[in-house]
Amino acid sequence: MSSQEPSRRATISDVAREAGVSTSTASIVFSGKAKVSDGTRDRVLAAASHLGYAGPDPRAASLRRGRSGIVAVVFEGHLRHAFLDPVTTAMMDGLADGLAELSSGILLMRDDGGDGLALASAPVDAYVLIGWSGRTRESVRVVRGRGLPVVVIEGDPGDPGIPRVTLDNADASAALARHLHDLGHRDIAIVTLSLGSQRQRGPVTPERIAEATIGVTVDRLEGTRRVFPDAPAVSAAGSLIDEGLVVGRELLADPGGRPTAILAQSDLLAVGVIRAAEELGLRVPEDISVAGFDGIAVDGLGERALTTVVQPAVEKGRVAGEQIARMLAGEPGETQDLTCVVRVGDTTGPPSR
Repeated sequence: MSSQEPSRRATISDVAREAGVSTSTASIVFSGKAKVSDGTRDRVLAAASHLGYAGPDPRAASLRRGRSGIVAVVFEGHLRHAFLDPVTTAMMDGLADGLAELSSGILLMRDDGGDGLALASAPVDAYVLIGWSGRTRESVRVVRGRGLPVVVIEGDPGDPGIPRVTLDNADASAALARHLHDLGHRDIAIVTLSLGSQRQRGPVTPERIAEATIGVTVDRLEGTRRVFPDAPAVSAAGSLIDEGLVVGRELLADPGGRPTAILAQSDLLAVGVIRAAEELGLRVPEDISVAGFDGIAVDGLGERALTTVVQPAVEKGRVAGEQIARMLAGEPGETQDLTCVVRVGDTTGPPSR
């Protein structure tokens, strides 16, 4: 009985020998790190095709470098909710730009809390955390124990060794609230983002704030209440136009108890509130002023220009990526503080009463 030996996988040396070039020249053709003549390139690729060589094994390259070439981006809650928000999409574009020099791939992960081992055992080179909560703490402790770089976007891990990308959410929200106060508004309501991963819709109480795990929501609320300390707030179940519509209907349903203005913590929520006002025959801003937060391009406004806070969404991601690149190069990461700008549109005006 004869046995047939399995065919050996062709190597770059085999390709070089077949093409009549050195191994280093053949490697250059596949890496693209230097130029070779068209004739040489054609011979090497023809030899590779003949031998069935598809290129260097990325696993071997990773072992040589001691890196996977992957950066994990960690969200709390369901990923599908995150990517319904155009701010997240813009931030991820910026992150890809910031990591460009590393040629790293991006792995999206969800932190479900627990002992942190599942998250921390992922074969990645670094972590970018979107937000921060107590659920994340154990995961980061394990990750830091592995000596991997970590950057937190819009969250405070309470560890000076972890660089952050911060946004002046509270100050920017206060500035927007002052704009309404200067217009003469005294009776406003707030539509907040979700307070936690459960994404519950409902009145925002002190108890819910104390248990909140999404710091951005709490910071923006705190900033608004610097100016309007008694303003009622209702949390939406997500940054969605439909959620703004539902909460807007609730806030505007009683003609005798309507606020003169509604501050929404995202532009998508603000558009939903405007739709709710239109359903009730209210004019914006003559009967009700509406403002948002983000500064994104959003459908559903017609000719209106939304009064909002413009945040540097792309820059947030880019800066985080650049810090990861610095840390992987052996340099210390640095916290970067970014600022927002109030942009006054035509959806806010003096109160009608």
